[in-house]
Amino acid sequence: MIKAVMFDFSGTLFRIEPVGEWWQATVDALGLDVPEAEAAACVDRLSALGALPGSPYGVVPQELAGLWRERDLDMVRHRAAYTGLTRAAELPDPRLVDALYERHLAPAAWRPYPDTAATLAELRRRGLPVAVVSNIGWDLRPVFRHHGVDELVDAYVLSFEQGVQKPDAAIFETACRELGHHPSDVLMVGDDLTADAGATALGCAFHPVDHRPVDERPAGLTPLLDLLD
Repeated sequence: MIKAVMFDFSGTLFRIEPVGEWWQATVDALGLDVPEAEAAACVDRLSALGALPGSPYGVVPQELAGLWRERDLDMVRHRAAYTGLTRAAELPDPRLVDALYERHLAPAAWRPYPDTAATLAELRRRGLPVAVVSNIGWDLRPVFRHHGVDELVDAYVLSFEQGVQKPDAAIFETACRELGHHPSDVLMVGDDLTADAGATALGCAFHPVDHRPVDERPAGLTPLLDLLD
């Protein structure tokens, strides 16, 4: 019987804004005037590299490969990995490298899936505690507060604070301990069939969701409630 639920963050409960909007918000904040054709080319290069955290992965340059594998272990490596990708996109103004990274940290850059709040609220109503278990290099709690769902989460277990990344069993063990339940009574929900499904090694159940744009996944979380009936 499921008594508690763990959720991944990016691609599961929230999704980062599209690359084009990320670019435009940053350019506007800096007051830059980038010609339309050049801007489109920059967006294409940033997309191909996967330079926006939370967006689909791209082709990582060989010189960043080691850093990329360890990017979620601490804040320094996370920033270095993603600013390295942005720098590789050869943007027209060097200020964009750090400004783009800072933009993705803004709670407004993240959007909850349409059924995120309702699903978390229903779990709270049923008395099932919730943990967010994320491979991430920065504190995502402000995102949840900004969107009004922080009070529906009982624990945050984040790789940069734990010094360990999914699918390592240690991060799931910590989450189960925070939730106060044995792994066999805990459900993990996530979009990554390697990282998130790593919870099954402990005996947790796993429910996959599709990592899709917010407007293309109106009810990806709702079916998991049927598993708990």
